[in-house]
Amino acid sequence: MKKLSIKVATMSLAAAVCNTTALAETVPITGMVESRCIIQTDTPGIYGNPSAYTLTTDPTLGGVPAIVRIDVTLADAYYAAITAPTEFSSSPNLPDIVTWVGDTEVEAMTDAAGMGNYEADKVEYNYTDRYDLTATGSTWFKTTSEATLGGTRPFPGGNYTALVTAECIAK
Repeated sequence: MKKLSIKVATMSLAAAVCNTTALAETVPITGMVESRCIIQTDTPGIYGNPSAYTLTTDPTLGGVPAIVRIDVTLADAYYAAITAPTEFSSSPNLPDIVTWVGDTEVEAMTDAAGMGNYEADKVEYNYTDRYDLTATGSTWFKTTSEATLGGTRPFPGGNYTALVTAECIAK
């Protein structure tokens, strides 16, 4: 019996030594990164209603295209991705499917030499136009939009809102 007691006591002491917990601390390192690509609405778009079944931002038909300004203070670090609307964010109940047409193009820039190829070099995918922002300065992007309801069905009376999405994406 003595041998068994000594053996159990030795095993208990070994287990206690293995279960000691080391003290540790985690030390945070924080930082704040400010974007060097700023997006601002320059001109909110307005839909004109030249016919009962069409809403358009075309100025000759009573609309106003949306214009977004993107300011870049770090060249060749960002892409701009601007997406024309493909649905209404708010509208009356619609009786038919809406067909969308939209496009974005460079309207103006502060550095014609550095930004002159933005429009020619853009990549288009569906309703999104992606621009490689290779120069510092400001660029104004104009987005047009047209919505047609069911070919020749009239839009119901009410307020309509569609959104242009503009993003700065780090390379």
